[in-house]
Amino acid sequence: MIDISVTNLVKEFEVGSKILDGLTFQVDSGERVGLLGPNGCGKTTLLRILTGVMDYDEGEVVIAPGKRVGLISQIPVYPAGYTVEDVLDDAFANLHAMEREMTQLAETMGRGEDEAAMARYDKLTAAFQAGGGYEMDTNKNKVCNGLSISAQMRQRPFDNLSGGEKTRVNLGRLILEDTDILLLDEPTNHLDLRATEWLEEYLEKFKGTVLTVSHDRYFLDKVVDRVIEIQGGKAEFYSGNYSFYAVEKERRFEERQRQYEKEQAKIQQLEKAAEQLRTWAYSGMDKTFKRAQSMEKRIERMRVTDRPKKTRKMEVRFGEREFRGDEVLTIKHLKKSFGSRPLFDDVNLEVAGGERIALLGDNGTGKSTLIKILMGEESPDEGKLRLGPTVKIGYLPQIIHFDHPERSLVDTMIYDLDCTAQTARNRLAAFQFRGEDVFKPVSALSGGEQSRLRLCMLMDAKINLLILDEPTNHLDIQSREWIEEAVEEYEGNLLFVSHDRYFIDRFATRIWMLEGGHITDFKGTYQEYLAMRQRQKNQNQTAAQTQAQAPKEKKEKPKRPGGTKNLEKEVAAAERAVAKAEERMFDLTQEMEAAAADYLKLQDLYEQKEALEEEILKLYGKWEDLSAQLEEARG
Repeated sequence: MIDISVTNLVKEFEVGSKILDGLTFQVDSGERVGLLGPNGCGKTTLLRILTGVMDYDEGEVVIAPGKRVGLISQIPVYPAGYTVEDVLDDAFANLHAMEREMTQLAETMGRGEDEAAMARYDKLTAAFQAGGGYEMDTNKNKVCNGLSISAQMRQRPFDNLSGGEKTRVNLGRLILEDTDILLLDEPTNHLDLRATEWLEEYLEKFKGTVLTVSHDRYFLDKVVDRVIEIQGGKAEFYSGNYSFYAVEKERRFEERQRQYEKEQAKIQQLEKAAEQLRTWAYSGMDKTFKRAQSMEKRIERMRVTDRPKKTRKMEVRFGEREFRGDEVLTIKHLKKSFGSRPLFDDVNLEVAGGERIALLGDNGTGKSTLIKILMGEESPDEGKLRLGPTVKIGYLPQIIHFDHPERSLVDTMIYDLDCTAQTARNRLAAFQFRGEDVFKPVSALSGGEQSRLRLCMLMDAKINLLILDEPTNHLDIQSREWIEEAVEEYEGNLLFVSHDRYFIDRFATRIWMLEGGHITDFKGTYQEYLAMRQRQKNQNQTAAQTQAQAPKEKKEKPKRPGGTKNLEKEVAAAERAVAKAEERMFDLTQEMEAAAADYLKLQDLYEQKEALEEEILKLYGKWEDLSAQLEEARG
């Protein structure tokens, strides 16, 4: 069954400039599709069109009837004073309405017999149970734990949250709503590693359809099984995850390049022949003129393959300073708290030359604070740190700040780097700022463009310790690859905070995991670190199982008063309880056969049967124990 169908979709914001130009694709039920393309190609516009928030100029968009669609980037406006708890409870609006009606019906039935009220109450009870009404709090707590929405945060007014926190809460609400089609626009942007992994596990079990825009390549590899790339307003399809897409895209480019070159070689050969025929025609050989015209028409028909385009790479390389000595950084007994909340305590670390360190941990554990202490922007409560005498730091912060955002890009480069206008324009061109773009004010740039500009300014500095705080956070995949190429060539020390597992995998040779106020220092790659954590988890589980299975000391059973008489009564009572339960099981089986066409009633009966089966097992166990005691007493 097709859940989403888009045919010849056209959308333009400026006359003559179509952001979507004949876009056509379909998504089947249960598919996990990644929507890729450079920033500004129309991905978010498409998601808004699919939810009906934005109109389109031409084409057709069809969502399967009865399917509920949820978009994560769309944060609704809630009434003033709404808390996070209220927002999450909005996911259960229908169940709460049922609950209120059930309460009213119970009051009505309490005043006297009312067959209509009883029938309605029974129907509502079955629907409430089938819809997960009795598991609302349990499901809410699971989602909140997975997305790191704390109990304190749940009591805060929704309007007081940051943009990232609002996105996280809205994602939780969307998951709790149990929508049929999930549209996710950069869902991992404001999630830490643990929450991202939880979301991946949830999507793996999710039975509906997923269409996601994401620049998190690790997330795309784990979640999607098909890729739709928007290029020039149209769709190109790849039947695999991100890794498949990356390889296949390069293969298709090379194939088109070969086809184009082959076609151009043939055209050149024919053009040369046509030119010779025209020369002969001008020399008096009239018959060759028609042959030349025919050949030229043939050449025009052959021009079917456009030259394949490939985005130019940034010509980037960090300016490196020679490093002398082994000591880069020493941290001793470092401690930092905010008010009564401790971030970390007694941190002791040493960094030698050439190391590449990933500083990891959940949001709010103090990673950025530790970086600010290293940069001298924050002071520790206790302890000290020492940099090697020849260390020079280059720093790319998470939140980019420019002292004069009103200046143009080229003026910012001239003033900050003390260089000529031509040098500034050359450096900007290497970072894909060309033409009129260089005269834009810095304040007009997006978050990703500001990161790119700051990186451009950083490249000229002679450094040997590079500190990056979430360097890929607001960048599309192409820009992330540009930064990675620059970091790949850089040979100095690297310390970075990141939730981009692709980036961590590629560069980390040492892991600092900040959790519970302490740093676990692991010398190895990210995959080696994960394997070590998994081994520890397995060992803890094995130890817990061994402890649970250890033989317990036998306690001497207290002697029962009254000899075997009381035991005989208890055995008989246990037998009657078993017989009664078996009779109820038979009746339930009959009722299930009669209600085969009533889904809600059948669901309720099935749950009753499961509960009764467990009860019968317990009753049999009790009867066996009592029977054994009676045999022993009779001796």
